[in-house]
Amino acid sequence: MLRDLHMLRAGFERLTLSVEEEARDVIRHRLRSDLRLDISLDILWFDRGEINIYGVSGDTCVIGETTVRLGTKLVEELEEKIEFLKSAKPNLLRPRIIRVIYADYAVPSALEAARKRGIWVLKWSGDLTPISVSS
Repeated sequence: MLRDLHMLRAGFERLTLSVEEEARDVIRHRLRSDLRLDISLDILWFDRGEINIYGVSGDTCVIGETTVRLGTKLVEELEEKIEFLKSAKPNLLRPRIIRVIYADYAVPSALEAARKRGIWVLKWSGDLTPISVSS
């Protein structure tokens, strides 16, 4: 039983990592093609946890999350993480911020919440909300 549980966990971790890698690759490609921004993206670890998508280039930073199913809670969590960084680690931010969530599926209420907050939501096949760069 313990062995099966370990194998299940390992498989889940591989799946999760592949979704995050896919997200970083797709977002980086779109930033290059749509905004002519070449930003390397990675995971950012900090006091309160992690941000799945983070990168900096010049006066612009990209901050985001990845998920299979997007609900309003993750939209709120992303905003909370950005507010935490603004107060506790402002050196990690830049004047221009691109907020992004990569999701396979998003409920309508989450898309509306993201739109109101200027969060770009996308999946491999296209945008669910528009790209937004905030100052």
